[in-house]
Amino acid sequence: MGFDKVEVPDQGTKVEVTDDDELVVPDDPIIPIIHGDGIGTDVGPAAQKVLEAAAEETGHEINWMRVYAGESAREMYGENLPDDTVEAIREYRVAIKGPLTTPVGSGFRSLNVALRKKLDLYTNVRPTYYIDGVPSPVKHPEKMDMVSFRENTEDVYAGIEWEAGTDEVQKVREFIEKEMGFDETIHDGPVGIGIKPITEFGTKRLVRNAIDYALENDRDSVTLVHKGNIMKFTEGQFRDWGYEVAEEEYGDEVITEDTLWEERDGEAPDDAVVVNDRIADNMLQQILTRTDQYDVLAMPNLNGDYLSDACGAQIGGLGIAPGANMGYGRVLAEPVHGSAPKYAGQDKVNPSAMILSGRIMLEQLGWDDAADLVHDALEETVSAKKVTYDIHRQIEGGEKLATSEFANEIVENIRSLA
Repeated sequence: MGFDKVEVPDQGTKVEVTDDDELVVPDDPIIPIIHGDGIGTDVGPAAQKVLEAAAEETGHEINWMRVYAGESAREMYGENLPDDTVEAIREYRVAIKGPLTTPVGSGFRSLNVALRKKLDLYTNVRPTYYIDGVPSPVKHPEKMDMVSFRENTEDVYAGIEWEAGTDEVQKVREFIEKEMGFDETIHDGPVGIGIKPITEFGTKRLVRNAIDYALENDRDSVTLVHKGNIMKFTEGQFRDWGYEVAEEEYGDEVITEDTLWEERDGEAPDDAVVVNDRIADNMLQQILTRTDQYDVLAMPNLNGDYLSDACGAQIGGLGIAPGANMGYGRVLAEPVHGSAPKYAGQDKVNPSAMILSGRIMLEQLGWDDAADLVHDALEETVSAKKVTYDIHRQIEGGEKLATSEFANEIVENIRSLA
């Protein structure tokens, strides 16, 4: 297809997809990239340089296709999320983006959420693991090795709510009180009302992704995290539908925790994934007190937001926490952190989160050798105390590097390790 202002690289091949949504990846794919707003102008190019080096050292070639969203899109197109960008990611299947800031009055609650919805990237995946040498607030950050699967289209991300003082919220209130019988539930005075839909369809496709990941990556368990003890018909249904997937679709490959204890005295079959569930508030405690007992977490949207951020805190913060959005044979990798505009263009921030998000992208391309190189080279750089200012100020005897210098150091380590 043609694009209005985006230039397609002269070289490179398009990633294709099978009828089963499996990626068919050439050795020279065209990869759209959004540098992003604020510090995206620093971390985007740094990540490009590292990912490109890892690909080259393992016999691949990335052909970058620069696309635009946020401030850069406003300058070029006069809008925040142009069709060119959405269609480029839709057509080329695998992409990476930096942080985006949604300006007030833009017509979007969030540009990040808008991209996920337009492309139906229904799964947000956040692997959380410790990089040796990164300062952490806990004694044993190395125990953290969890992968969060967060539903990306429902719950609070559905965006169904009405503002206090509007005619719309009054209609909803009257319906709730008069038609549905909750006439003594809402306090008098102004009220904002929101609805959180959780569907069988949305739940089951997310949980399938989580279980499939656990099976493919030799993980022991998948934990459904919910508040079903109180919200019985939304988060309670998420739990129940999750168990239905486990019990009805996977045979002996998956066993529930109840069956494990009722029939097997706690002894799981070899290579079987155990599916269990935990209440969300208790799980926030569990990730601290029993960190190494959990592998893969599957969660509705808001729980996934809380839990994945809390996991990220244990390994040193969101500055090194990677993420990606996936669905129907498409991947959009992105760091978890924000755009931090006050640091934009200063060549000082830590690009690790975007680099490690790119590592997820490489894994999805099937380039595990390149992905391993990125991890090992970044860890070697940090372990040698060659770090950006955020880590440098927390350690003794380190060498403070600019964003670009840090990326260059990782590239050198990639070449020495390859």
